[in-house]
Order: sequence, then C-alpha cells, then structure tokens
Amino acid sequence: MQYSHSDAELIRQPIGYWSWAAYKAVVTRTRAALAEIGITQPQWWVLAQVARAETVKTRDEVSRLLRGYLDVGSEGIGQEIDRTIAQGWITEDSGGRLGATAEGRAFYDKAAALQEELWAERHAGVSDEEYLTTLKVLQRFIHNTGGRAWHH
Repeated sequence: MQYSHSDAELIRQPIGYWSWAAYKAVVTRTRAALAEIGITQPQWWVLAQVARAETVKTRDEVSRLLRGYLDVGSEGIGQEIDRTIAQGWITEDSGGRLGATAEGRAFYDKAAALQEELWAERHAGVSDEEYLTTLKVLQRFIHNTGGRAWHH
C-alpha cells in the first residue's frame, strides 16, 4: 500500500479528517456487506446481543447497552429491536425479555461469519500491536478533547 503523504507530512495531518475517513470507509463497507444478506448494522447489534447472551436480556438492557453505538440513541435502538422482532429473528415476552428464535440463531451464525470475514479484510496487513496502539491513541484523543466513548 502506498500512503497519502510522507511520514513528515503525515505527522501534521488532521486526526479529525483521518478518523472520519476511516469511520466512513469501515461503516460503509460493513453496512453494504450486511445489507447484501438482508440485515442492517443496528439489527446486527441487537441480534448479536440477544443471540450471544449467557443470560436473557430485556429490551431495556439491550437498549441501554446499544444506545450509544454510532449515535443511534434509545429511540433508534427501540425501533431496531422492533424491526428485528418483525424479521422473526428474536421474540419479546410480556416482561420485555428478548430471545433468539431458531431462525434468528441460524441467521446470527451467517451474519457472524460475514463479520469475521470483514474483520479479516479490515485487519489485513495490520498487526495486533498496531491495532492496539491505534485504539489507545484514538482513546487518548477522545480523553484529551473531553469526549466520551459509548462505554463511559
């Protein structure tokens, strides 16, 4: 791969632009690949939370966990939960407890395999050490600017 600038020039490049460009490229690729199999990224988040859960999660628990993902918000996640239910991938009982259907578990396996392929594609040529450093640097930028990540 050829980089956009020399090292001396890259060191002066704006993090805001490059983090935005990376975000846009990764999210656009992920959403397009998921759409090809018939699921949105927020629906994937919901399905993954329910299908992977060791204990049953409620709608409120899933909403609280996911509301900060890419600025979707509580209302947006509630709508995505409803859409995931409408797809037949999960169910909700009268107590708000969510469960994966047999169809949902099978679809989860398919989508999880795709996510693994996308992970490998994104990480091609990037060592674990480089990835770890990148995430730590991005978290430091968030901290230094008074920002908050979803897990804070």
